[in-house]
Amino acid sequence: MQTKQNNIGLVWFRNDLRTQDQTALFHARDNHNCVIGAYCFDPRHCEETPHGFKKTEKYRAKFLIETIYDLRKNLAKLNIELFVYLERPEDKIPELVHQYDIATIYAQKEWTAEEKKVETALKSKLPENVTLKTFYDQFLFHPDDIPLEISQIPQVFTQFRKKLEKEAKVRPELTMEKTEKISDLHNPTEIPSLEDLGFKSFEINPLSAFPFIGGEDSANERLYNYFFNTKKLGVYKKTRNGLIGTDYSSKFSAWLANGSISARSIYWQVKRFEKEYYKNQSTYWLIFELIWRDYFKYIALKHGDAIFRRSGILNKNYTWRTDERDIQNWMCGRTSSDFVNANMIELAETGWMSNRGRQNVASFFAKELEIDWRIGAAYFESLLLDYDVHSNYGNWMYVSGVGNDPRDRKFNVKLQAERYDPQGKFQNLWLQKSLF
Repeated sequence: MQTKQNNIGLVWFRNDLRTQDQTALFHARDNHNCVIGAYCFDPRHCEETPHGFKKTEKYRAKFLIETIYDLRKNLAKLNIELFVYLERPEDKIPELVHQYDIATIYAQKEWTAEEKKVETALKSKLPENVTLKTFYDQFLFHPDDIPLEISQIPQVFTQFRKKLEKEAKVRPELTMEKTEKISDLHNPTEIPSLEDLGFKSFEINPLSAFPFIGGEDSANERLYNYFFNTKKLGVYKKTRNGLIGTDYSSKFSAWLANGSISARSIYWQVKRFEKEYYKNQSTYWLIFELIWRDYFKYIALKHGDAIFRRSGILNKNYTWRTDERDIQNWMCGRTSSDFVNANMIELAETGWMSNRGRQNVASFFAKELEIDWRIGAAYFESLLLDYDVHSNYGNWMYVSGVGNDPRDRKFNVKLQAERYDPQGKFQNLWLQKSLF
């Protein structure tokens, strides 16, 4: 049996903002009698990008603040204090390390450029005797458990999916127990407000298809309601291309994106549903979508920063435009397509857009307007409540012809509107709204 260290373990929270099935937290608890946590609202995330958008707009900022309140409350039940800062991690975490004589920091492993840069900056400011241990914790199928080397990840999703479904297993969830309480611990830190982050407070649009609040408790409530109260999981495959309302899809993506719930937890609850009620195409399809999410994470692991390049992972040098008027018209819902316009107005008004909408507006941007796809991806990054770096850039590459679509399809937005919004209800709902 492993002997626990008497010194305090520190968990640096990133996009893993939960207490259930949380790998870094589990290992900290396993190795130390006492644990503290730290989360930094990095000011860089509210700065303007080269494309002229704020990196994080008000919708995701509000959702994140709600999430951190929930995380602090749930950690307190485990006798863990969460220190929260509106500063860069590399500036504040070394102070905690010094103050509490920390020997080991536990964190979620990241592999995209900006996240790695922050990690490198933090390491450079830590004493040599301090260890930063990182763990893959964003996947359904852990990288150590898949029957492929990262360099062998297929360029076609179906090959990846079939191999994992046949040969890989999903790990069980990790359970968390209380730690010892640290006596006389003083935590003066406060969770910032929207105003502190540079935004005005606002109310959620009553028409929003995503009216939910952030946090682990909200994620679990949504899961229980969608699976077991309403049993909407049982018709997911039939409704997932919907456009209006809260229940046409699971809406798990926002909580998955900041780690309020793990893909493993969702998977095992699907299995529970199948055991207690029934198994059908819909229960399978929700797991199918989780594998899609994994796929883009593995693509980012394999190709690194190529997912941010203009030529994408296929190194295709299309001639992209950067016409400012066309970009503004697309953003504001003033294009030649009412279907595109309605979706773009919904995004601007709520921070949400359906999966069907995202595919259409992205295809219109890249294939119809022929504008540099990275500008569209950066706009999505700014506004989307459920922004996830791997899924966002993976999907944009996919629809723009520089990613993982072997057929390089172009969406016919007129036919898509006729198929998915035949009575025009969705278009009428949002086209009556004006951004000016």
